[in-house]
Amino acid sequence: MYLADSRSTKAAAAPDTRPGRRSAAVPTTVLALGAVSLITDVSSEMVTAVLPLYVVAGLGLSPLGFGLLDGINNGVGALVRLVGGHLADRGGRRHKVVAGLGYGLSAVCKPLLLLAHTIPAISVVLAADRTGKGLRTAPRDAMISLATPPEHRGRAFGVHRAMDTTGALLGPLVAFAVLRATVDGYDAVFAVSGCVAVLGVLVLVLFVPRHIAPATAVQLPEPARPLLRDALGLLRRPELRRLTVCATLLGLTTVSDSFLYLLLSREGDLPAHLFPLLPLGTAAVFLLLAFPLGALADRVGSRQLFLAGHGVLLLGYAMVLSPWHGAVAVIAVLVTHGTFYAATDGVLAAATAGAVPAQHQGAGQALVGTGQALARFACSLAFGAAWSLWGGRAALAVTAAALAVSAVVASFVLRTSDEVPA
Repeated sequence: MYLADSRSTKAAAAPDTRPGRRSAAVPTTVLALGAVSLITDVSSEMVTAVLPLYVVAGLGLSPLGFGLLDGINNGVGALVRLVGGHLADRGGRRHKVVAGLGYGLSAVCKPLLLLAHTIPAISVVLAADRTGKGLRTAPRDAMISLATPPEHRGRAFGVHRAMDTTGALLGPLVAFAVLRATVDGYDAVFAVSGCVAVLGVLVLVLFVPRHIAPATAVQLPEPARPLLRDALGLLRRPELRRLTVCATLLGLTTVSDSFLYLLLSREGDLPAHLFPLLPLGTAAVFLLLAFPLGALADRVGSRQLFLAGHGVLLLGYAMVLSPWHGAVAVIAVLVTHGTFYAATDGVLAAATAGAVPAQHQGAGQALVGTGQALARFACSLAFGAAWSLWGGRAALAVTAAALAVSAVVASFVLRTSDEVPA
């Protein structure tokens, strides 16, 4: 077992760089992590696809209450993301262990939804599930960063996000099929989701190397274990500080997927059984564009593409607010939504990887991700309150105006930022 782990570690740390070999750009570790994310996202998106309708239409929760619930869904994970990133670095690059704990916790939470039939109970289960996501996200992105040469990180994250999004595409389809085929549809969705999540944990355990050394031309000596104050001190690095500020600022004006889908369904008068299919448009576009936009980020700069992605999101908001309605309008909004994610999700992680040293990859990814996630938590609360007071369209109009201002400010913050490899 030890020899097998050693061989896997060496293979992950030293990608094949012979001419014409794509493994140099996309290491096997990235593909294995992509498979884990694909399976896990099938499980997660099954729940995400039905949850808004379940709590709003089934349990009678108000938009403000759903904003709080959705905020918990996004915010709790942010609070533990720093812990996950630091523990992974602190353990001598044992990112797999911390990521495995996160995936395992989320897997346990899916069947617990079978027992949660009140808002407080659902909130507790979602908080635990998001804790698992918070633990695993930074170590996973750190493993991708460490396994990939700096010049190929954009496409590596693009490949990973494309595989991840394949799961996001399949999850709502599975949820839709389960809802149509069973009488107790919601409970059946939660049960199947739990089984799929367990499969994702098994793939992580069996196929992802235990230790991953930096994929650089010169292997560095094993660094000393980072301290927590060292992780927080990363914000003294100008590149990382600018990224964190901009990700946080733009996150404050990013409406959650659930709210956007609820607004689209109401504007388009969609039947309830079609609601789980709305994320498919976003996921399909994300899947198609994740790799090409990741490769584009390697050429033009990840920060520039990250800003452009928010411009596309602003266009999507404008289309929702326009008098244009119907199926074609809904599809157009979902196309812009998927393009936004393809231009920002993995691209931001690649930009972060270039702004921090190898021994702090977990903490660096966690700092930027935490800022963004906490901002989106605040946006969910504010948007839910604004919807309850003014209505969904007015709330989105205010958010769109704030996004335009935030994008201009972020462009000034990043314009003096030069991307440098870690």
